[in-house]
Amino acid sequence: MLEGLGDTDNLTLPVGDKRMLKRLPDQCENITVILLSGRPLVVTDVIKESDAFVAAWLPGTEGQGVADVLFGDVPFTGNLSFTWPRTNDQLPFNFDQLPTEGCAAPLFPFGYGLTTEDTDPLVLPDCP
Repeated sequence: MLEGLGDTDNLTLPVGDKRMLKRLPDQCENITVILLSGRPLVVTDVIKESDAFVAAWLPGTEGQGVADVLFGDVPFTGNLSFTWPRTNDQLPFNFDQLPTEGCAAPLFPFGYGLTTEDTDPLVLPDCP
């Protein structure tokens, strides 16, 4: 999935991308979503419907670094430089009153990250 024009306040993925993702389980055993974007997007549902999710933040024109990580040639590390929203309703963030836990909290806080050594799967709270 690739972000297009960045001039919208709605940070959810386009309906067509969501429909495509819904059809994939009929055609694929495992689903890995690679999101190419230049800003945090609302991807809560996409993460829940995929087996693996990679946020490849502005990887450049060749994407060699992304391929190296996906094929295990290079270990991955990363920390978010932005807070990622759980829903559009959270925006804009009021960082002085932003919850840190539960369904009212952002999907991922500033600084969140994983490495190759992390073995526990991500468990998101079941939010409406």
